[in-house]
Parts: sequence; structure tokens; C-alpha cells
Amino acid sequence: MPIKIPDNLPASGILEEEFVFVMHEGRAYQQDIRPLRILILNLMPNKITTETQLLRLLSNSPLQVEVDLIYTATYNPRNTSQDHLVKFYETFDDVAGRRYDGMIITGAPVEHMPFEEVAYWDELCRIMEWSKGHVYSTLHICWGAQAGLYYHYNIPKYSLPRKMFGVFPHSMSYTRPVKLFRGLDDVFNVPHSRHTEIRRADILNVPGLRLLSESPLSGVYAASDMTGRQIFLTGHSEYDPNTLKEEYERDLARGFDIDIPYNYFPGDETNCSPQVTWRSSASLIFSNWLNYYVYQMTPFNLDNLAGVDAAESGESAE
Repeated sequence: MPIKIPDNLPASGILEEEFVFVMHEGRAYQQDIRPLRILILNLMPNKITTETQLLRLLSNSPLQVEVDLIYTATYNPRNTSQDHLVKFYETFDDVAGRRYDGMIITGAPVEHMPFEEVAYWDELCRIMEWSKGHVYSTLHICWGAQAGLYYHYNIPKYSLPRKMFGVFPHSMSYTRPVKLFRGLDDVFNVPHSRHTEIRRADILNVPGLRLLSESPLSGVYAASDMTGRQIFLTGHSEYDPNTLKEEYERDLARGFDIDIPYNYFPGDETNCSPQVTWRSSASLIFSNWLNYYVYQMTPFNLDNLAGVDAAESGESAE
């Protein structure tokens, strides 16, 4: 089934070329279906690239998905045109009166800064607090995961001596299987690109959190609350095949001391095309989130969302 996006969104043409079923607004209004309503808070500099990556994964759903895009009003993005923002984005104030089945909070290139010094931190805190009563399940990615763990559970981030950069093998850590990883192999790959980390001991010390997946090389990948209404992924499963390559070449051009991305170029030959070894796991993780944590659990009438008891989600029974 299709993903519903605004007419003329740049991602539309790319996804249609990949045979992704994209439904534009006019056609979607003719269907008598209550779509899943997903809000994306896009904090990445190149918003069009991130939109395309996330929409590609959200399209792998049996139901119609309706997406709203927002950016922070307290920080003016420099790498996305104002025309694009005006056409396709709203601010938090525009959507604060709505309710959503799910929300995604992306990463952001602000890892070196303390959370409180980020220009839009106060606004992000307002959004994360608002999400408790207006969003059923929130998926936090990379720095967004670190920010969410810090805001909701006071878990700090720690600087790394070298950038965690490459494609790393992961396995499940929780004592019982969880729906987020249903269908995944025992070991699966995830790209990481970050200068900071979350430590497993901090997660295990919080009674309301569970560690879901980690890597012996890159550390914590996934954690969640006990119901799946707050999910935190420290990696970038959504990355395109060439994203790490472009980051590597960018950092080299800037004169940074950057390692070759781990387990990415065949034989570490940087003139070779990267091997994509994370596409299937990314597709499953996002489709599992939409199916098990959003579609199957959200009330049909989103006006009833604030009254939903988290214990009713059934996730803790797995």
C-alpha cells in the first residue's frame, strides 16, 4: 500500500523511480481509509536527503501512511532552501493541536555540544514532552536517540576518542524476543556515524528501560521503554548506500583525521562501490515499528490517545 506525501515533494520522483507506491494528496482523499499519521521532526542539515531515506522505509507498510514534516522554528536551517521549507514543512506550533500514531525524531550534527547549548534544545524538549500525550510511539534516531534518553531518563552521552564510523554487526540483547526485531537474523548490520555514545550500564540502571540490541564493536544500538512507546536507535539504519562514502569524502576534503568506514568498502578499497549489508534489516525494523507499535496499538480515534494506558500495549508481555 502507498505512502501519502505532499504533491511535488522532491522525494516523490526518486521513490517512484524505485517503484515505491507513492500516493499524492488528491488521490488519497478519494480513499475511505484512516491512514496512519506519522510526524517527522527533521533535524538533519540536508532535509531532502533525510526525507527520502525515511519515506522509502515507511513505504514498506500494508497500510496507507500519511506524513507531516516539521522543523525547529528556533533554528533556521542553512542547507535547505526556504522555498522547500515553506512548501513542505510546518513548525511545532502548527501541529501542536494534532495527534499522531507515530513520530520520528532524526539525528542532528550537534553531538559535540552539551544538550542545553543546542540552539533548539528548549523547543525540542517541548516537543518530546508534548509527544507523551499526542503520539502513540516515538522513534528516536542517532542524536535524536541520545537527546530522548537524556530528556526522558537523564542518561548522558559520552565522547568517543575516534568517530564510530562504518557498518557494524549487532545482535539482540533483551532476554525475550521483541517485535521490533521480528524476522531479523541473529546478527544484522547497522551503519553508525557518531562522535558520542550511550553506555549500556546507564540503560540497565533504569528500571523503565530495556536494552534491545548492541554490538561488541559499536556498543548500544537499540533501547526502549517497557511498552515500545519510546524507542531509541543510536545508528542510521535509514542510510543510503553512498551516505557513509559521501561523509568520508567530505571529511577528507575538510582535512579531518577520519578513518575509512568499517566494514563498508570491499577490502577497504575506497575507489570501490560500497557493499550494502543493512538494507533488509532496516526495512524490517521500520515495518515492524509501523505494524506492531503503531498500527496494531494506536486507538482508531486519535482523540482518545491521551487516555491510553501504556500497559495496554501488550509489548511487556513478549
